[in-house]
Amino acid sequence: MLAVHFGAGNIGRGFIGALLYQSNYHTTFVDVNGAVIDEINEKQEYNVVLAGEEKETFNVKDISGINSMIDSEKVINAITKADLITTAVGPNILKLISELIASGLRARLQTNPIPLNIIACENMVGGSDLLREKVYEHLSKEEIARMDELIGFPNAAVDRIVPNQNNKDRLEVMVEPYFEWVVDKSAVKGEIPKINGVTYVDDLKPYIERKLFTVNTGHAVPAYLGYKLGYRTIVDAMKDETIQETLTGALLESGEAIIQTYHFDRDKHHEYIQKIIKRFQNPYISDEVTRVARGPIRKLGPNDRLIRPALMYMDITGKSPSNLSKVIAAALNYEYDEDAEAVELKNMVTKRGFEDTLISISGLDAEHALVSIVMKELENIHVR
Repeated sequence: MLAVHFGAGNIGRGFIGALLYQSNYHTTFVDVNGAVIDEINEKQEYNVVLAGEEKETFNVKDISGINSMIDSEKVINAITKADLITTAVGPNILKLISELIASGLRARLQTNPIPLNIIACENMVGGSDLLREKVYEHLSKEEIARMDELIGFPNAAVDRIVPNQNNKDRLEVMVEPYFEWVVDKSAVKGEIPKINGVTYVDDLKPYIERKLFTVNTGHAVPAYLGYKLGYRTIVDAMKDETIQETLTGALLESGEAIIQTYHFDRDKHHEYIQKIIKRFQNPYISDEVTRVARGPIRKLGPNDRLIRPALMYMDITGKSPSNLSKVIAAALNYEYDEDAEAVELKNMVTKRGFEDTLISISGLDAEHALVSIVMKELENIHVR
């Protein structure tokens, strides 16, 4: 079986590519990084190291690569023959690869018109929906009608921490042992792809929001508070008792919203929370707080990891999300000159002030109680 995977970075190789190999796919990686693609084609294998005391290592083989900058026709040809297409490029890059995917699908309709599924494995809600939207912008109405019959874009929830790393072997990648990959079965066309480790569900939204509002919300706590307190890594920040207390409190708040909204078992969800906290404490995954905190404008958006669970908690319980509001305040006050979004955020705050900036980014009404709650937290962290 042939899988075409867009994104030959650490997540693509260490998470998606590894599972595809273990599921007996030949994986063709598509990327613009010529050096990585050349090495994939030269070595045709790489090692994945599990971040733990024993550092268990396994080998991934049966791979090839295509540089989409110079070999777009090869990518199109691969799409016509693929049994599965996946991505791990980052939410902002989906638009950039959409035209090439559209060209490949157009050619496929002419030469191999059989069902195909395209799964965007991105750290976002509705990644495959977004990719389909962008792909369809390059197709005619007639082509879209045929695509709707044959091409599935099932959304997915993916979870695996893959920290920044500099390895002597360019292709080797370290990942945490834990992972989760959940796919919306209802959107699959044809046979369900057989991928080891994937869980197919009829309703993906509860699993997406459980992951987003536990893992991503939780990760934001040591990132933004840790940066404010001068910590360099997530592991260092997780040793701070204040951060630990805020993290537990924030996840209990978001957890209450998730439990009551989607009827997850309370005890099991609290076990899930503890498992997530232990993952952040893994000393073998040294992620910098600035990497986890990057993109604060997106993360303060109305449907992302901070604002939405806070609103859900308020709507469901009628209480103030005291811990989530602390993290929102810290994110709003995040200043890091090497992060383009952080610079943009700082400029917005300088011109408009914290309150108007929060309202603009979050979509909150000026009179919403969460606005005043966050403003109070900003005073507590001594923002001028």
